[in-house]
Amino acid sequence: MVRLIICGNWSYNQWLIIWCLDWLCAGLQYCRHHRRWELISSASVYLIGALVTALAPDLAVMVIGRFVFGIGIGLAMHAAPMYIAETAPTQIRGRLISLKEFFIVLGMVAGYGIGSLLVSTVGGWRYMYGASIPLAVIMGIGMWWLPESPRWILLRAIQGKGNMTDMKNTAISCLFRLRGTIIGDSAPALVDEMLDELSYVGEEKKASFLELFRGKCKKALVIGAGLVLFQQITGQPSVLYYAASIFQTAGFSAASDATEVSIILGLFKLVMTGLAVLVVDRLGRRPLLLTGVTGMVISLFLLGSYYLFFDDTPAIAVIALLAYVGCYQFSFGPIGWLMISEIFPLRLRGRGLSIAVLVNFAANALVTFSFSPLEAWLGAGIVFYVFGVIAVVSLVFIFFIVPETKGLTLEEIEIKCL
Repeated sequence: MVRLIICGNWSYNQWLIIWCLDWLCAGLQYCRHHRRWELISSASVYLIGALVTALAPDLAVMVIGRFVFGIGIGLAMHAAPMYIAETAPTQIRGRLISLKEFFIVLGMVAGYGIGSLLVSTVGGWRYMYGASIPLAVIMGIGMWWLPESPRWILLRAIQGKGNMTDMKNTAISCLFRLRGTIIGDSAPALVDEMLDELSYVGEEKKASFLELFRGKCKKALVIGAGLVLFQQITGQPSVLYYAASIFQTAGFSAASDATEVSIILGLFKLVMTGLAVLVVDRLGRRPLLLTGVTGMVISLFLLGSYYLFFDDTPAIAVIALLAYVGCYQFSFGPIGWLMISEIFPLRLRGRGLSIAVLVNFAANALVTFSFSPLEAWLGAGIVFYVFGVIAVVSLVFIFFIVPETKGLTLEEIEIKCL
């Protein structure tokens, strides 16, 4: 949620700077880093970025502050899904990881709201950036209080990086802290179960980067990178680009203010993401993906048809826009990040997630910067048709390639799904 202040009203150049830093940070992370310490580092970087940006005496210093913010985003987007996946109970893992997307959307809506309140205030942008300072402090204190991932501790023990008995006891202690007294006397049995399922990793077997491109890890990489790639190249940044003009054409006077449109769509996205959070562990990942992406396909072809054939019926565009946003937010939005946090084998999860985050931001940048030239060349209608065709391809990919992970432990996912 710390992202709420840094996501509002960015120019394309600022987005490019932040994306580059996201790529750098995500790519530099690897499995031997503590998930918890990476998140603490992220909170510290957020705090520094907020202070530098809010107190910037000139544009150059403010840009440096944005650079620092980008580093924080890269660290958080890499470590948060891993930490939640490795510490959450299997029965609610999907809900907890999807809540990350929910709070990101909530933060963006709050950022738009704060920005709209301060837009006429002299130097109001300083308060907007400064508002993220207490959130960064809360995040840092919270992660300092939380324990390490028990699975990460056990993996290090199996790989001979500590005394097995001591590290096993540490993992049991971490489980008690994470799940409270409700876990009762079952913590040792859960730790033994994790050890049994991780026992295929020998002490001498250290994960290498090239392993990502072989065997089970290669399949996990195809699933993870494929999902976050399709998450972006199905047109999500571009559809939102047209939101203000669609609403204005339909007669909504508030649509002349891009910030108000962003708030309206943000609230709708929040509701649909909340719906996904509530049902993901009951219905499963695949049903949400297949249903949501099917809705996106229909919406994209409707949008394309509006610009080509029905431009005198703006209601079609409004319905298609809302349907697209809603379907995206209970499918690709939260489920993409959920799947990449679950699908990679534990010993390569850090590296695998780094590549997935890289692919996500690179695809987002590609779509954002290529949309305007494509629109000028082909027209908006044809471009939306192209996105619709890509969405159909993504639907085929999900149907034939993406497994169901509902109700499985992370170790069972590796055994049964890869």
